[in-house]
Amino acid sequence: MLPPSRQQILRLYKHLIKYGNHLQLTDKNYFLGRVRHEFRQKQQLNNPLEIEFTFKVGRK
Repeated sequence: MLPPSRQQILRLYKHLIKYGNHLQLTDKNYFLGRVRHEFRQKQQLNNPLEIEFTFKVGRK
């Protein structure tokens, strides 16, 4: 199976940021910081299987 494209990953990031801005019962700053931190941390992945796995985790 092919790893997600750069556009798909950026769409997921944008979706999570928009979702985080609409949270009411959760600390928005914590959620948004966590999303940014995870994306920065995973930015260096090269293995297609790891990229695909982390993309699926992000979608859930």
